[in-house]
Amino acid sequence: MKSIIADAGATKTDWVLAENGRILARVFTLGINPFHEDEAAITRIVTEELLPNLPKEAEGADIHFYGAGCTPEKCISMEAILHKLFPKSQHVTVLSDLWGAAHALCLHEAGIACILGTGSNSCYYDGKQIVLNTPPLGYILGDEGSGAVLGKLFVADVLKGIMPQDLAKQFLSESSLTKEVILNHVYRGELPSRFLASVVPFISKMRHVQEVHYLAIRNFRNFFSRNLKPYGHSDLPVNFIGGFAYGWSDELHEAAELEGFHIGNIEKSPIDGLVEFHSK
Repeated sequence: MKSIIADAGATKTDWVLAENGRILARVFTLGINPFHEDEAAITRIVTEELLPNLPKEAEGADIHFYGAGCTPEKCISMEAILHKLFPKSQHVTVLSDLWGAAHALCLHEAGIACILGTGSNSCYYDGKQIVLNTPPLGYILGDEGSGAVLGKLFVADVLKGIMPQDLAKQFLSESSLTKEVILNHVYRGELPSRFLASVVPFISKMRHVQEVHYLAIRNFRNFFSRNLKPYGHSDLPVNFIGGFAYGWSDELHEAAELEGFHIGNIEKSPIDGLVEFHSK
């Protein structure tokens, strides 16, 4: 049976038409978040950007949509929208991006699935259901291990004079930031978490600096200790989705070992794993 599988993010949605584990076609559209976009906006994206680029053989395929903003309530409304847009598809499912991570990373086996990007999230998955989920709580109360929190920790250390002086000067010079501008972004800006995560490329260039390395390890150790240890399954592999996790895989392995965990898979995107999951 053919399936249309979607991985929807904030900026883009990755759609694939697959059959028996093979990708037959792939289309990228604008991001779709049913928590923020209404039916009209979602319909426009699908009808203008997706449908004209799908082959005719996609007609009647099952639909599996995974994305951020897919709360239980929004899953119901999103399924209704997709049923309208794909009237010949008899099977339509909409699940959260965390479900997407669990299916893509663990398939039908028990494991811990994590998302590390601007924010962070995780769950204990028993091979069929998400059994436990530590609430991420956002970058102020939580989101340990994320790009936003790494940026927050780094910027705070720069402004408090904890980072080496030469490094702090280089950061402020290259980013054209001042203390006042940073504070305005963080406390008055519309998307402070994205601003803080935007610092990560500079931090990544400086990961060889001892203070930066220790900061990254501390961020990831906090993720393991505050989000994963409550599951009580340190015997299971910890798997990650996200470009941030992929780019910092060495530090993740180091932090995992220090906290008594072992890493399984680290993937940039869930789409290949989702294709495999829905082929069985």
